[in-house]
Amino acid sequence: MEQLTKLTDRDLVAAYANNNNEAFDVLLQRHQQKVYSYILHIVKNKDVADDIFQETFVKAIMTIKQGRYMEHGKFSGWLTRIAHNLIIDYFRQEKIENAVSADEEGTDILNRRDLCEGNIEDILVSTQIDEDLRRIVMALPDAQREVLVMRFYRNMSFKEIAEATSVSINTALGRMRYAIMNMRRIAADNKIALAI
Repeated sequence: MEQLTKLTDRDLVAAYANNNNEAFDVLLQRHQQKVYSYILHIVKNKDVADDIFQETFVKAIMTIKQGRYMEHGKFSGWLTRIAHNLIIDYFRQEKIENAVSADEEGTDILNRRDLCEGNIEDILVSTQIDEDLRRIVMALPDAQREVLVMRFYRNMSFKEIAEATSVSINTALGRMRYAIMNMRRIAADNKIALAI
């Protein structure tokens, strides 16, 4: 095995074609990280990347064993091309499986959660949550409301909030803590759910 690691990819392919299975193990160890990273970078899903990675090397094995591997450039480039083609096939299949016909009975494409940013129900619930949240924030004591608005709506740091309100950072943090505690209490007292 150690002798094999010194061979070029071309020599390893030739050895594997002549039934030296260890030669393919060396090729796999040599190229698996690069090929897998390439696949995962594009599909962004570990399970899908695992499947495509395995299929890439199965295709490579079959091509070499059938004597159809032709040396045109680097072996790693050839593997990457196989992976790339399989990724394209995967996305094509995904597109076909996710296609929805408007002709199908019972399909309301205008109010489908999986086909749009949000359906009508989501928009209504979100609007209600925003309104409830605004009312709760308005019910807070002025100092707490001021810190909360600066932090969450103006994206200010606690240092900036402390400077703007002429208090210490600890005081600003304390006001925020009490604001959140009060918001939870007000929501619970009024049976308001602040999440979808």
